Amino acid sequence: MSGDSVNNVNVISHDLLPTPEQVRTALPLTPTAQATVLAGREAVRRILDRHDHRLFVVVGPCSIHDPKAALEYAGKLKQLADEVGNTLYLIMRVYFEKPRTTVGWKGLINDPFMDDSFHIDKGLFLARELLLQINELGLPTATEALDPITPQFLGDLISWTAIGARTAESQTHREMASGLSTPVGFKNGTDGSLGVAINALHTVARPHHFLGINRDGQCAVFRTRGNPYGHLVLRGGNGKPNYDSVSVALCEKELAAEGLPANITIDCSHGNSSKDPALQSLVAENCANQIIEGNRSIIGLMLESHLNWGNQKIPADLSQLKYGVSVTDACIDWATTDTLLRGLRDKLRKVLPHRLASGRLHTATTQG
Repeated sequence: MSGDSVNNVNVISHDLLPTPEQVRTALPLTPTAQATVLAGREAVRRILDRHDHRLFVVVGPCSIHDPKAALEYAGKLKQLADEVGNTLYLIMRVYFEKPRTTVGWKGLINDPFMDDSFHIDKGLFLARELLLQINELGLPTATEALDPITPQFLGDLISWTAIGARTAESQTHREMASGLSTPVGFKNGTDGSLGVAINALHTVARPHHFLGINRDGQCAVFRTRGNPYGHLVLRGGNGKPNYDSVSVALCEKELAAEGLPANITIDCSHGNSSKDPALQSLVAENCANQIIEGNRSIIGLMLESHLNWGNQKIPADLSQLKYGVSVTDACIDWATTDTLLRGLRDKLRKVLPHRLASGRLHTATTQG
């Protein structure tokens, strides 16, 4: 019997990709970009360790489909980051891979030309080039780790990583996250439960051994020491939000029961806004009010924001795409983003330093 009858029965063809090393060599990490990445990672670690009083805010388009618009957005965000930086540490959301509930556009890496041509090789170069440009502005970047191979191509340009609600339960993603060089936020399950994410936090902190590819594109066994900077992201679920003070308090209680730090990031979109961009500002302002009223566990926020409001379907004629408008989840526009983040800065600039001092005292008393 021919081997073809048992091997790759449903595979039509396969194409070789450039190796991670070839992509990195073509678009090397510059000294300026490296300094931005390292500063971004260290800032988030210090926030998680309660050595930095600021909130980090992951803000940007739901997904990147137009590098030109993304770079324009980055320029605006960098200017704002410099102005609010004593209170808010801004990280640009640069998501290239989109998990789909059924089918749909899978992101810039998978289908950069948005025409089902799937030039993944070109998508990898486009993604790396954009990350380089943003980091060279001095603006750190965040992304979702979806494909376990992609970090070998792009991981040196990322300061914060998310593991999504659909993949937080995946052993593959937990193992991968244990070896990532960034802090990693695990989202609660799509049903709103915390158990999957809490289990992930235990798992990611431990050493693992798993299969992957190295920078030369060879299959390899990776051995990790574990990632101590995993934390929880509340994103709502099952038709209900979980950013309110009661939900946050219950989350704190579960984390404490598991012996985990009370580090909570609030995703102001997805289930917490019922995917209505107009509600994102209300969610963020509610979180700020919780902090003013004494909360010490909320250490980060996530916002879906673009140059222009809302979202659009991908048209057959791509020339009809509206500039700076999301093609996945609806986003708030730049004007709303600017007003919101300046407002949060004004509300929290005097509160956050005091919260840090109180938190240190509480920790010292508890340990003593």
